[in-house]
Formats: sequence, structure tokens, C-alpha cells
Amino acid sequence: MKKVLLTASVLTLLSSSLQADTLAGLYIGGQVWDNKATGIFGESNNQVDFNLSDKQQGSYFIAVEHPIPFIPNAKIAKTSLETQGATTLDSEITFDDNTFVEGTIADAGFNVSYIDYTLYYEIFDNGLFSFDIGLTGRDFNGDVTVSAAINTAAEGEDPVYTSTTGRLSTDEIVPMLYASTNIGLPFTGLNIFAEGNFLSIDDHTLYDYQAGLSYELVDNIAVDVNVTLGYRSIKLALEDLSNLYSDLEFKGVFVGTVVHF
Repeated sequence: MKKVLLTASVLTLLSSSLQADTLAGLYIGGQVWDNKATGIFGESNNQVDFNLSDKQQGSYFIAVEHPIPFIPNAKIAKTSLETQGATTLDSEITFDDNTFVEGTIADAGFNVSYIDYTLYYEIFDNGLFSFDIGLTGRDFNGDVTVSAAINTAAEGEDPVYTSTTGRLSTDEIVPMLYASTNIGLPFTGLNIFAEGNFLSIDDHTLYDYQAGLSYELVDNIAVDVNVTLGYRSIKLALEDLSNLYSDLEFKGVFVGTVVHF
């Protein structure tokens, strides 16, 4: 029900705005992102730095733009964030009602993806410069785990180690502001682009932005193909997202392609 209400709110808010897109088309794109993960996560006051590993991530999107006034353009994008890490705990923590004592070597897995449902309007486009603005419903889905071998033997007895795993599942939608811009460099086939989603309220501080260069590899009446190179940064400062608390950053360079029909 919460997801249905949020989606309806996004539609209502955006449908009351003006849109200035003058080109109809279908856009399909994707990227491979080589990122570095840093930060802490856990439950409430039990957030820990698990020395998260760097990893390549993938994302892709599809967008439809049209010339019909008052009706927003639409974009759906999916991003996966996966990383692992391990640390020796310097204090006792609890995670998913499991207790991990000080000195335990704890392994962590962060496997969260999200789908962005974005409605936006093209505020300005003169062929060389464009600017879009809208709203995004970011639908988180995934799980975060902490596991370790715990000694369950009574004091004074030989150690008996039992594998223990705590798991939190994320399933929630948060609204975010969306903005993007593109600047063409005449006679070069190059474009400078930037795009981002942003949210800052009492319980969450999120941003997801990317900027870079694109090159028109193919440009004809049937299809346009651009290759892209840029930098992307995601911050997840979450307060009680399905019991998950975090202050994480994923950032690094990406390469990708965008096809326009």
C-alpha cells in the first residue's frame, strides 16, 4: 500500500507541471561501473566498518520522451550495489537479533539493488543545451548479511563453533528529486552530461549523481548510438530503512552506451 500511495503522489505532482520536450523517441542505455565502496552499516548504534571490497557494478535504463504537452516523460533505471567485507569486531554488536561478541571475525555481504521510476519534464532544449527535472520513486530491494562462527560452548568447556548469520531485507520506496542536463560541443560529436537524484530529510540523506562525456558513434535518421565515459557517486546515509542504518559511499568511473531510436 505504501508503494502504491507513493507512486500515485509522484504522478499527481508531476502531472501538474509543464513540459517542453519537442523530440519523440526511445532511449536504451547501460553502463559498467568500477567503484570503490567505503563506510559503515548495521543496526541502530551497531554500525561497523567491514572493510568493503571494490567491485564492478552494472546498471541500465529505458526512457520514453514525447511531444505531448502536460504529460511527463518516463524513465526506468536499475542499479545493483554488491560488495563484501570482513573485520574483527572491537565491541559486541547485534544484527537481526543475533549477538556477535567482541573479537569475533565477522563477514558482511551487501547486496542491494534498486529500480528508479522517474517522471520528468524537459524544461529547455535548443539542440545544444537541454535541462530536465522531475521526481523519482527509488524502490530498494535486496538484503544485507553479517555472519560469523560463534563459540556456543559453556565457559571452561572446549570451544564449539556454530555458524550464525543475521540478515536484513530492504523493501521500501523513497522519493527523490531528479535533474539532468546535456551540453553539446558543436562540430565535435561530443557532449557533456550530468544527471542526479537527490534526497535530504530527517531520516535519510541520499544522492546519486554522474557526469561525463558522450561521443556520437552513429548518428542517422534511424538510430543514434553514443558511447559514454564518466564518474558516478552514490551516498546511502540511511536511518532505519527496513531496520538498516548506514553511511556508505560507492564511487568510481564508468563506461557505457546509449541507443536512441
